Amino acid sequence: MSGFFYYLAAFALVLGVLILVHEFGHYLAARFVGVKVLRFSLGFGQTIWARRFGRDNTEWALGLFPLGGYVRMLDEQEGEVAPGEVHRSFNRQSVWARMAIVAAGPLANLLLAVFVYWGLFCYGTQELQPILGTPVADSPAAAAGIENGEKVLKIGGETVQSWQEMRWVLLRQAVERDTVVLEVINQRGEIADRRLDVSSARKDGWEGDALQKLGIGFYRMHIPPVIGKVSPDGVAALAGLLSGDKVETIENAPIATWLDVVRVVRSSPGEKLDFGISRNGQRRNITIVPTVLIEGGREIGRIGAGVREHADMRKDLLVTVRYEVGTALIKAIGETWDKSAFSLVMIRKMITGEVSWRNISGPVMIADYAGQSAKLGADYYLKFLALVSVSLAVLNLLPIPVLDGGHLLYYVFEIVRRKPLSQRSMEIGQRIGLSMLILLMAFAFYNDINRLISG
Repeated sequence: MSGFFYYLAAFALVLGVLILVHEFGHYLAARFVGVKVLRFSLGFGQTIWARRFGRDNTEWALGLFPLGGYVRMLDEQEGEVAPGEVHRSFNRQSVWARMAIVAAGPLANLLLAVFVYWGLFCYGTQELQPILGTPVADSPAAAAGIENGEKVLKIGGETVQSWQEMRWVLLRQAVERDTVVLEVINQRGEIADRRLDVSSARKDGWEGDALQKLGIGFYRMHIPPVIGKVSPDGVAALAGLLSGDKVETIENAPIATWLDVVRVVRSSPGEKLDFGISRNGQRRNITIVPTVLIEGGREIGRIGAGVREHADMRKDLLVTVRYEVGTALIKAIGETWDKSAFSLVMIRKMITGEVSWRNISGPVMIADYAGQSAKLGADYYLKFLALVSVSLAVLNLLPIPVLDGGHLLYYVFEIVRRKPLSQRSMEIGQRIGLSMLILLMAFAFYNDINRLISG
């Protein structure tokens, strides 16, 4: 499968699952309170497939445009209702029942995230250990005294087990504080605190890679530049590179570690590179042109070859994160809550101007992240799905007309006023909400295009 279609398929699967779960939440809640469901559609526009099932003869359909879905219920405001079914109309339900139906969609997305995290925490995932590399010169990390090989034990008193967890906890704490304390242990077994000044990352509204701005990078282990697995359909194999070859030079520049190989290849997409290799004690030269790939909105090179792993490499760099069933569930709920709360904090800071609006991503970048996570493995892909599910739930709960949160706001007004808002008021609200949503989507598309152009 070509890169474009692979990324498109990964994005479509995530989107399809999230929309299906969201709309199924609305559907189940409607059925639970006794509302008749007329149509369940995954997608908008022209119907490409439809069938009727169930006691109420509900129509289940697929629309041509998969960017959304809807559940159409029996409602006197949308058409004539038979006298014998009036009690099953959405508009005849109590305000609390209507709120439950509307809130069930975002709640279903949050429950999906909890379920995915729970499964991953029970099954266990292999992740990079939170081992720090030599910090960038004159960076906050360098000023904090961080040294190559130091492993992070805690951040602000919160224990971390993996690089991904370290990144998340650090960013979450850094958004609210000027200084974050990292408890680390070095390779000599000595424990120390590193006070990291994170205020500099706020200057441009947290735009871009925050860890990179702070000068934090992963541990640079000395890995010999010896080729391991070679993809049979990759450019390295086509050029004649074999497993066991040792890369000594690229473009006559000496290569000391595997990281040197990665750095040169990634920075040279589509360029001819002369590899000087050693094979069975003999020197050879091979010309390889790295394949051009898009990652994070910029072009990178890849040759389809990996490093030969050593016995202690995985043990030294990787950790298996796994919990007992009960602990995993508590951890999954906490993870979902933290991600939701952090999303709201970031939205608030965008409104106040503390966080740049350029952090908003549209479908192009989401598709890119979907494809990247799918290539990294099922666990990364499922974590991405859970994260987007949380984001979708939070977005839908915002008090913007058109979204679920906007409808919930209408019902809050109804409770306070003890009568529904007028049809005219809701129509005006819908127009305002639709305008805001279109503006937000246009801004997200602009950010995507700008990232693609600028890298």
